[in-house]
Amino acid sequence: MNSPGPFSRRDVLAILGAAGTAVAVDRTGSADAQAPASPLESALARNDAAVRALLDNQITDAASPWRGCVPDQVGLHSAGSASGAAETLTASFIHPRSRFHADNALVDRIRLAAGFLERAQSPQGNIDLLTTNFNSPPDTGFVVHNVATAAAIARLHGHEEIARILQTFLTKAGAGMAAGGVHTPNHRWVIASALAQVNELYPDARYVRRIDEWLAEGIDIDDDGQFTERSTLVYNIVTDRALIVTAAKLRRPELLDPVRRNLNALQYLLHADGEVVSEISRRQDQFARGTVTGYWFPLTYMAVRDQDGQLSTLADAAGSAGARLSALLEYPELSQPLPSPRPLPDNFEKAFDEIGIARIRRGPLSATLVLGGSSRFLALRYGDAVMEGVRFATSFFGKGQFIPQTATKRAAAYEFRHSLEAPYYQPLREKITARTWDESRRRRSQSEVCRLEQSADVTEVTNGFRLRLRADGTRGVPVAIELSFRDGGTLDGCRPIPDMPGTFVLEGRGTYRAGRHEIRFGPGDAPHRYTQLRGAEARLPGLSVYITGYTPFDRTISLDCG
Repeated sequence: MNSPGPFSRRDVLAILGAAGTAVAVDRTGSADAQAPASPLESALARNDAAVRALLDNQITDAASPWRGCVPDQVGLHSAGSASGAAETLTASFIHPRSRFHADNALVDRIRLAAGFLERAQSPQGNIDLLTTNFNSPPDTGFVVHNVATAAAIARLHGHEEIARILQTFLTKAGAGMAAGGVHTPNHRWVIASALAQVNELYPDARYVRRIDEWLAEGIDIDDDGQFTERSTLVYNIVTDRALIVTAAKLRRPELLDPVRRNLNALQYLLHADGEVVSEISRRQDQFARGTVTGYWFPLTYMAVRDQDGQLSTLADAAGSAGARLSALLEYPELSQPLPSPRPLPDNFEKAFDEIGIARIRRGPLSATLVLGGSSRFLALRYGDAVMEGVRFATSFFGKGQFIPQTATKRAAAYEFRHSLEAPYYQPLREKITARTWDESRRRRSQSEVCRLEQSADVTEVTNGFRLRLRADGTRGVPVAIELSFRDGGTLDGCRPIPDMPGTFVLEGRGTYRAGRHEIRFGPGDAPHRYTQLRGAEARLPGLSVYITGYTPFDRTISLDCG
C-alpha cells in the first residue's frame, strides 16, 4: 500500500515542506552562496530559490490537463507538487523580506495550482499518490497540510484572496478525510492534523468528530518513546508534527505529551556525529543515514514551549536547513529565542525494552545492540569510523543466518542464541502428489536429524567490545562472520577476494580507518573463502571483511576503538 525503498516524494514533502522539495534547488538558494546565519534567512533563501524554479517549471499552458502542476523527474503530475507550489508561492508572496513579496504574478500561479488540485480530486474529495495509492484519504492529508498552511498564513497576514482561492479544494478534501480510512498508524494523525487545519479555516463539526474518533484509539507511543512504526528519520517526524499541529489548532495541549516523550527518547538514539539510529525502523528508512534536521519544527516548537535546554541543543543541531518559511509565518513560537542549551547524554548504557535494543555511548564511541529479529545484532562506530554491522552465518541446510531467537544480559555480557534443527524424512505408505508433498512432511518419521547451536556474546571493554561467536553440533559446517564497514574508509591487514569487489578475508588482525578515527579488529582466520553462504543474506553494501571456519567453531574477536 505504501511504496518501498527510498523516501517517497510524499515523505519528503511531509517532512521538509514544499520549499525544499517541490523542485530541486541548492539548500542555500545558489550554488556558491554561504549558508544563511539564521533559520529565517535560510528559509527565505530556499523558499525564494524554489519560487524562481517554480515560475520556470510550473505548467501554464491553458490547453494542458496538467496546468498548474510541476512534473517530477519521471514525468508524473502529482497533487503533491501542486500543493507544495501553493505553500511555497504563498510564503514568499507574504513575507516582507522576500524578493517576491506582494508580486501578484505569484497569486496567478497559486490560482493555477488550486485549479489543478481541484481537477485531481476524486468525487469523494481525495487525491491519488500516483506511485501507489489511489482515492487516498491519508495522501490527501499530506497534501492538505501544505494547502491549508498556505491558506492559514494568507489569512493570518491579511491576504484573504489566497484563502478564497484554496477554499474549494480544502473543503472538498475535508469531506473526504472526515469519512475516509487509513493504511498505516501515522495516517490517523496526518488526517487528524489536516482536518484540524481545515476546521480552523472553515469550521465544520464533522471534522472535529472525525478527529475525536481517531484520537479515541489512543496515541500509539510505547514506553520507549517510539510510535508504532519506529521510523526515526521519517514517520516519527511526521507524527510529531501532526500532533503539534492538532494540539495548536484545537487547543489540546495534552497531545504534546507523546511528542515530548518521543523527542526525549531521540537524545539516546544519536551517534556522536549527530547521525540518528535508524536500525529500529519498521519502514523504508531502516538503516538509512540522516540527522535531526528533519526534526527542526517539533524540536524548536517544544524547546521554546517547554523552555527545555536539551531540546534547545537538539534544535540547534537541527540547524536552519529544516526551517520552513511558511512555518515561521504561521507559528510565532518558532521565531522566539531558544532557551539556554543543556548537554545531551553522551555516557550511558540504556535498554529500550519495548523496541528490543540496547544503546551504549562513551563519548565518541557509539554502539547499538539489536536484541532480536535482526541479523545485524551489533553496530559500532568511533567518530568517523563506522562498522555498520556484525553478522554471522553457517551453511546449515540453507537456513543458518544467525538471527537471534533470544537475547539476554547476564553480568557484563549480552548473550544471543539461535538453535537450528534439520531432519530427513522416511517414506509414507500412501500416494503422494505435488500438492500433498509439503503437508506430508508433518506426518513422516524423521531420521538423520542434524542440530546446530549458534551464539554470540558481546561484552563491553575499555574503548571497545569483545565478541565470542560459536557454532556447535553438526560437524564440518562452513561458517562465515561478516564485519561490514562503511564506504569511504580504508582497510589494512585484510586480503581482497578476487572478482568480489569490496569483499575481504582476515587472517590475523585488521584496521579500518576513516578520518582521524579507527576500529581495530581480530584475530581472524580464513581456511575457506565461501563467504556468500547458501541461504544466508547477501553481503551488506560497503566493505565486508570475513572471518571463516568450520564447526565446531569458537572464536573471540576484539573490536578496539582509537
